[in-house]
Amino acid sequence: MKKILVIDDDAELCSLLGEYFRSDGFGFMYAHTGDGGLEILSDEVCDIVILDVMLPGKDGFEILKEIRNVSTIPVVMLTAKGDHVDRVVGLEIGADDYICKPFNMRELSARVRAILRRTDGFGCISQAMICVADIEMDRKSRSVRIGGHGVVLTNVEFRLLELLLSGIGRVISPELLSREVLGRNHSTYDRSLSVHISRLRHKLGLYPCGSERIKTLRGEGFMYVFPEGDTNGRAFQ
Repeated sequence: MKKILVIDDDAELCSLLGEYFRSDGFGFMYAHTGDGGLEILSDEVCDIVILDVMLPGKDGFEILKEIRNVSTIPVVMLTAKGDHVDRVVGLEIGADDYICKPFNMRELSARVRAILRRTDGFGCISQAMICVADIEMDRKSRSVRIGGHGVVLTNVEFRLLELLLSGIGRVISPELLSREVLGRNHSTYDRSLSVHISRLRHKLGLYPCGSERIKTLRGEGFMYVFPEGDTNGRAFQ
């Protein structure tokens, strides 16, 4: 049974979410403060967190930062309707997805299930390792090393990198990335994918030679490339 942790100071909403998710086959826990949620995460095994931005004391962004310091657990942010700034900030800090209040319970459940399906799928891939130049991705352990040093990625960032590395040298369309990684159709007005790509670029850095790893081809998509002057950097094991 998958376990959901909701961190929201709205007691009535937590009660409604508890009833809905328990009837939908999930384990359910909740906290009304960020620190309370962090305490639960330190004591319990959870599969996904639903985190409200507007919390008493530490807000959702601060709590997300603390979660990301110790865990890559998927996090869905609850944001105010139409507040694009909150959405972008949450994604930049490391949220996997967001949904606006007020929301439809079925949509939230669908988002949660889509994220959990993607995180569950990592162990079902036959080729365990992808190696490109100085980067090594272990699909079984869901770990990434660059030049021998570990890089901490969120689930969304890991999946994006996996798709880009698997198609190295080829353009991967925003439509494909959105569908496979975010679980929804791509929209021109949705900056989520661009924000996740930007965070991934920042964490990976440049190649030692100074060339970029992920190129943006305007109007076409994104491409993971070999270091400049190297066309033999990939090896599957």
